[in-house]
Amino acid sequence: MEQHVEHKMRVNIPAKQIWEVLGDFSSIERFAMTVKKSPILAGKHSGLGAKRKCEFYDGKSVVEEIIDYEDGKGFKLVLTEHPMPLKTFYAEMKVIEIDANSSEIMMSMDFVAKGGPFGWLMGYFMMRPMMKGIIEKILTGLAYHSATGRVVRNELPSQDTLTLALSN
Repeated sequence: MEQHVEHKMRVNIPAKQIWEVLGDFSSIERFAMTVKKSPILAGKHSGLGAKRKCEFYDGKSVVEEIIDYEDGKGFKLVLTEHPMPLKTFYAEMKVIEIDANSSEIMMSMDFVAKGGPFGWLMGYFMMRPMMKGIIEKILTGLAYHSATGRVVRNELPSQDTLTLALSN
């Protein structure tokens, strides 16, 4: 049975400014604190069919491929290679313009854990909360990097720094 996790965040940043970061598929290591680097595979940096290999600080990696794309608004991707106990994994990222100076950013994940009923329980009680936390950190990092141009490394900036950067 499929699990769904989603988080939205309203930010005082123009959608176009966020899309400049999000639309470059190779830029995730600039705003996702667990990603060490994300080289593009097969030379396509954005759009339908773009692939990247996200290499994490813990030595693990995943390969992601864009399977749905709307320029300036968002994309959906599938994990094609990963070490997790999952049958399927899809993620979606969007930016929605609210007005000239603010937008809503959204990320969702849909996955099916391996292992039948036990896998479903593990997915529901362990993986969903973990992925919700990951989504929140990715969106916060995206907003921070989009607003400041600063790269997020192994951890997010302090709450005071985030509040100051995101309230402009």
